[in-house]
Amino acid sequence: MRLISGSAGGIPLDVPKNVTRPTQDRVKQAIFNMLGELVDGARVLDVFAGSGALGLECLSRGAASALLIEQDRAACEVIRKNITKTRLEGASVRQGDVFKILPQMAGTTTFDLVFADPPYANKPGEEDLSLKLALLPELQALMAPGGSLILECRVTKAAPIEWGPWEMVRDREYGSTRILWLRKR
Repeated sequence: MRLISGSAGGIPLDVPKNVTRPTQDRVKQAIFNMLGELVDGARVLDVFAGSGALGLECLSRGAASALLIEQDRAACEVIRKNITKTRLEGASVRQGDVFKILPQMAGTTTFDLVFADPPYANKPGEEDLSLKLALLPELQALMAPGGSLILECRVTKAAPIEWGPWEMVRDREYGSTRILWLRKR
């Protein structure tokens, strides 16, 4: 895994062992091709950050700042190493449960872009964290007007989901990965 483009393009990133499902380079490239100029100068939030690849890719492409939230302590250490390795400024890491941290942050700042790659529901009965996150009122409160949520989830044959307060901009599938671009109404 590496950063694809920008000031730190080509720099390889470390990946935490056993706790993440890194976004494939081709999927990352597709995401950033979709977003185009929206990244430049953006305030970015990367939740379920894993290696920090999406937030760091934004900084490499000119984002103003990136807050990376990850629950796993070892993954946070890997993110910090990746920040040091890439020498990108404007990155900060917060360790903890996304569903506890976001309510604590509500009303303190806003973000233009939010990237989320939560753990997939792999078995019947497991909670869909993608939908739970998208419907979280505190996430809406943290979004700048017209802000975008880029949500990575599993491709399913289930009935279409109503994404509540979000306008669907794009819905793309890359193998078993589904990328949703949702914009705050």
